[in-house]
Amino acid sequence: MDMNITKHMAFVKTAEYGSFTKAAEMLNYSQSGISRMIADLEKEWQVTLLERSKTGVKLTSDGMKLLPFAKSVCAEYEKLQMQVDELNGLQSGLIRIGTFSSVATHWLPNIIKAFQQDYPGIDYELLLGDYTEIEEWIASGRVDCGFLRLPTKPEFETIFLEQDALMAIIPENHKYAECERFPVKALCDEPFMLLEKGAKAEISEVFECNELTPDVKFTTWDDYAVMSMVESGLGIAILPKLILKRVPYRIVSKELDVPAYRNIGIAFKDRQTLSVAAAKFLQYLDCRYR
Repeated sequence: MDMNITKHMAFVKTAEYGSFTKAAEMLNYSQSGISRMIADLEKEWQVTLLERSKTGVKLTSDGMKLLPFAKSVCAEYEKLQMQVDELNGLQSGLIRIGTFSSVATHWLPNIIKAFQQDYPGIDYELLLGDYTEIEEWIASGRVDCGFLRLPTKPEFETIFLEQDALMAIIPENHKYAECERFPVKALCDEPFMLLEKGAKAEISEVFECNELTPDVKFTTWDDYAVMSMVESGLGIAILPKLILKRVPYRIVSKELDVPAYRNIGIAFKDRQTLSVAAAKFLQYLDCRYR
């Protein structure tokens, strides 16, 4: 990318976030690199764009006047790059994807492998997080698209991909190990390992829908930690079926007698502003899971 365009982007993102650090994370640069680029712009333009303080940065009056023009330059560059990609037949490009661990482990390798057969020149940046973090990355433009549990924020466009069953996870010697389905009410009879981080996720909703209150002893966002604790006899859990592929633990998974699911899809802000590479990737996913 042209260095002048990068400097403009550094200015725009720093102004949007009020922080060199957040702009650096967004653009995948060091904080010092972002600060240096803006200092270069100030020297070239002979104006002060930002007021620096310990709490962050804010635009000067000159910065406010110039910011709309910098935004316009960045937007036009993105349009130019999209046209270049189309003319080149998508020989190169970068797709930035937000994802949670089970999709990254069990879906994405095969998806990307198949997509690369048609588009071998595409590069990928994967950001792993929870649902809330991925939604924030999509909203801020940090990623082009993100795998999420649906429904998500109403302002996002989405593609439904698959329904993932929620399974009861118990030790091999558990009294329900031989039953066909695990009784939902029995989830409250033993210590429970809750897979959750931040906002309530699909597992808590199972209890709410069935008006149950589990005896939660451990809460974590690490699915392998949950499985290890169950294997050790510390309690029982619920995990999505996708997580349970190639499990290295001595545990048993059972469908619930009151079936529960999470709907997995991919979300993005606006199809019209996607890069050519990201648009092709979403088109491929839509066809693959239709």
